Amino acid sequence: MSDEMILLADSGSTKTDWCLMQRGRGLLGRWSTQGLNPVFLSESEMAAVLRAELLPAVKTALSGMDEVLLSRVSFYGAGCLPERVGSVERALRGVLPLLPDAIVSVESDLMAACHALAGDEAGIVAILGTGSNSCEWNGSGVVAQVSPLGFILGDEGSGAVLGRLLVSDLLKNQLPELLRREFLETYSLSPADIITRVYRQPMPNRFLASLSPFVASHLEHPGVRRLVTENFRSFICRNLKQYRYRELPVHFCGSVAWVYRAQLEEVCREEDLLVGRIVRNPLERLVERYN
Repeated sequence: MSDEMILLADSGSTKTDWCLMQRGRGLLGRWSTQGLNPVFLSESEMAAVLRAELLPAVKTALSGMDEVLLSRVSFYGAGCLPERVGSVERALRGVLPLLPDAIVSVESDLMAACHALAGDEAGIVAILGTGSNSCEWNGSGVVAQVSPLGFILGDEGSGAVLGRLLVSDLLKNQLPELLRREFLETYSLSPADIITRVYRQPMPNRFLASLSPFVASHLEHPGVRRLVTENFRSFICRNLKQYRYRELPVHFCGSVAWVYRAQLEEVCREEDLLVGRIVRNPLERLVERYN
């Protein structure tokens, strides 16, 4: 239907990007809310975020039209494993203004990256944001995937692991003392505060990933730059080299891939990877796919 109203979402652990579009007419609105990862948030917590941060924006975008309800919601998100998609779908259905026969689909953020970056061509697709993920894509489906395992056991290349490495090196005196002092002053933290945030408070992955701007602004320090390059090298060696990396291009998306693009490309060259597309957010390309 040419007037079909569609809501698209690409969600990481830190942030969810939303696009409201009408098929044939293009974009009606775009917003961001906090991340909706069902590994970390319950159904009621996700519903509360939707109600407080998204619903008012959607209603404003639709105001002035005759009563308009959404005919499709396509949600792509981190943590959307088969056993967890039900809670996300129920939260969406419970809050959003939907037609009775509306389609609500929930898939992993990796599928959004595959559709947006590789499309109908074979390739290796990687997400480097708060967390990390990757797969080999044959143009229509995932044919191989190394489990990311989260920021404690895995998530190499991610913002959370980068933050963990930074804090560890600073507090274990592996970086200059002046840098350590600057870091603690910049974030108004003490070593005890950091331990509390990581071990005793919710969402330690978000906290650690939030430290990435400090890394990005201190790349002139060899030790800081090495954190970035070795984080990427670990991701490549422990994940991407389990795919057909000598035959296929590797596409990247996510804030970490985008911000540290120069360092990422450098390590990829050193590890003999053919870099394809690097984008911050796959949502723009998804809008084209649905329009």
